[in-house]
Amino acid sequence: MTKMADSASSVEIVEGCRLPVLRKNQEHEDEWPLAEILSVKEVSGRKLYYVHYIDFNKRLDEWVTSDRLDMKKLQFPKKEAKTPTKNGLPGSRPSSPEREVRKSLDLQTATAPSRGKTLPTPKRKVDTVPLVTQVPPAPPVPSLPSSAEASQASVFPVVRETNTFKTREDHEQLSSLTTNGTARRLIPSQPGRKRKANCGATDEMIKVLQYNKPQSASVFLPPPEDSQDSSDGIPSAPRMTGSLVSDRSHDDIVTRMKNIECIELGRHRLKPWYFSPYPQELTSLPILYLCEFCLKYLKSLKCLQRHLVKKTIVANQVTFLSVVSLIFLSMIVFHQTKCNLRHPPGNEIYRKGTISFFEIDGRKNKNYSQNLCLLAKCFLDHKTLYYDTDPFLFYVMTEYDSKGFHIVGYFSKEKESTEDYNVACILTLPPYQRRGYGKLLIEFSYELSKVEGKTGTPEKPLSDLGLLSYRSYWSQTILEILMDLKPDNGERPQITINEISEITSVKKEDVISTLQYLNLINYYKGQYILTLSEDIVDGHERAMQKRHLRIDPKCLHFTPKDWSKRGKW
Repeated sequence: MTKMADSASSVEIVEGCRLPVLRKNQEHEDEWPLAEILSVKEVSGRKLYYVHYIDFNKRLDEWVTSDRLDMKKLQFPKKEAKTPTKNGLPGSRPSSPEREVRKSLDLQTATAPSRGKTLPTPKRKVDTVPLVTQVPPAPPVPSLPSSAEASQASVFPVVRETNTFKTREDHEQLSSLTTNGTARRLIPSQPGRKRKANCGATDEMIKVLQYNKPQSASVFLPPPEDSQDSSDGIPSAPRMTGSLVSDRSHDDIVTRMKNIECIELGRHRLKPWYFSPYPQELTSLPILYLCEFCLKYLKSLKCLQRHLVKKTIVANQVTFLSVVSLIFLSMIVFHQTKCNLRHPPGNEIYRKGTISFFEIDGRKNKNYSQNLCLLAKCFLDHKTLYYDTDPFLFYVMTEYDSKGFHIVGYFSKEKESTEDYNVACILTLPPYQRRGYGKLLIEFSYELSKVEGKTGTPEKPLSDLGLLSYRSYWSQTILEILMDLKPDNGERPQITINEISEITSVKKEDVISTLQYLNLINYYKGQYILTLSEDIVDGHERAMQKRHLRIDPKCLHFTPKDWSKRGKW
């Protein structure tokens, strides 16, 4: 380590350099992943380097000392090649020899004397090139059976055999894997025509087979072309005009670095993961203090204590003064804008046990909504921050004790969504993660959609943790429905994609992508079936036993509003 530190002092490390950096992994073992130097600063005569680990999430970025750098494998940043200029004009493409010859010929033609005649424009001879190879016609694709055919299909043995059910490898002519990880049906391309998403056949009946247990299944339908769900959570064509989607093209070195060292929120101290645009004068503080009820940011613990003082305490101490003095002191205390909240502002629309949900209008409670966005930006990298919170509703989940309602997490949604989004941003604060609160937030968002009579989907792209939570929730919800189906007249139960979507309020594209993600789809004798194996059933039952927190629809007191009328804003 000493040699590395000496070499680091002798060689000047600049921003953009790449080299291995020592860090601890989850097993607390040393590893040397490749990292990029984003910034360099000097504190008390000692240099610190802000590094981003190349193959890791940005939330792991940190300041390191020189003894953690491996200078033997230092890579200096490559200079960006400037675009060659032509005639001193930047941004012009360099001229090729053919273009120069053609340009000289054009100049000669233009300067030649015409003598009153117009020179005919030479026509290029179009040579016909024979096709060397011809594309063979695509193999016939088995069409989806109609509802009548599906209902009359025979029931197959429950035991899965290798020669009975055909795997996906045996049906490569049926589906292919696209860039975003979703299966598509192969359709022979036609010149001059564009492919359209085929999502009109979602009413096909479902046949379900379960391994060693009589259960149910589903017809598999490929998702439409514009589906934004993908295996890595990044859509193929992100919606940059959305409510809170972050435009990654405006990232700079400032927003790539964490600017808040630590946040104290109630009885918790949080280490931010990402940049958040708090005021510049607060970013140099070792700890940023937040009021856990109104989320106002303060620069010191003393300011926070004064912020939480109640007006009644001051009034009780000055009861011996005259009435005029008491009124004067009350005006002073009111002018100091002390915080009297012990819960988020807004309407409490759900309470069961110690869990409560508050609905907050972004127009009526702007200060709280903006402070909530600032806090959430510390832990959300895929979303941007809008100070115009008028078009949004915020649903804050809290946990109650004798001191008040403490924020656990929240999600926001647009008052009017043209793309059926029921969640814009969703966050569970780090102290409450891995305890079931994330699925509880997701379940609550779909309960609201059920009351509204709509199907919904979260706004894309999702973060890595958000994608895991949603996939887990969708899988458990759909499997719960399939396993509760009862046989009808001795036949295996049947259900349609639309019926699953209506029961759960999950959008059809998300239902299809979840069935595909679970890898349960099989093709047998002209019919798509879903086979539930023992491993799937046992894993689902174990997961549901651990899921103690559930939303009780009876405790929800929510009346949806028609936000299309601007007068209700």
